[in-house]
Amino acid sequence: MSAEQPHHGGRDELCVARVPLFQGLTYAEQLDVASVARPTQVDKGEQIYAAGAPTAQLMVVHTGQVKISRLSVDGHEQIVRVLGPGDFVGESAFLTGARPDHFAVALEPGSLCVFAHDDLGRLIAQHPSVGLRMLQTVSRRLDQTEQRLAAAVSVDVPSRLADYLLGLPARHTDGAVEVTLPLAKKDIASLLDTTPESLSRHLRRLADAGLIEPGRGRRIVLTDVDALTDLAGS
Repeated sequence: MSAEQPHHGGRDELCVARVPLFQGLTYAEQLDVASVARPTQVDKGEQIYAAGAPTAQLMVVHTGQVKISRLSVDGHEQIVRVLGPGDFVGESAFLTGARPDHFAVALEPGSLCVFAHDDLGRLIAQHPSVGLRMLQTVSRRLDQTEQRLAAAVSVDVPSRLADYLLGLPARHTDGAVEVTLPLAKKDIASLLDTTPESLSRHLRRLADAGLIEPGRGRRIVLTDVDALTDLAGS
């Protein structure tokens, strides 16, 4: 990671301005938060930190995507979640003092706002809403993890895939609903607790059934949203 000198322009230029964690603050308070943030650039494929690393900082994604994953005993990678702009990681170490049990890798070039835990503690003491929003986010993550575990046990791959496609940001053009896969298929397969081969096979089956239509690159047209919805809920 490479650090940059802090630069504070207008509200929209602040590294923290669009982060839900800090959106309850006034602009003056956001400036105070930004003053202790360390803007950091990451390259595609760069490992930000590894499991067991003695890291004591909260990392907020400003631009780009960061993959959070764990390795099984047989070396298999399991993606836990993918962070986008406004998401953060490092709160567990802040709350418990434990070292991370996961890896953080940049999926594309991007930038982070990095806070030392000591500075974060001071900010929470000064602005309790930051701590409250952090706990709310951690609670939502726990709910999502429980739902994902339940789905992995009780829901088949086609249903998980349909639910995933319906949850992607969609673009509506000429009556069509188009989504773009945000990750490589192997990473999506890991998120859905399946194999890349199984994911490709079920995408082909959805296309053969007329529910989707593969587009250019990672684009997919959802040609039968109602059928996908039924499949996701089955």
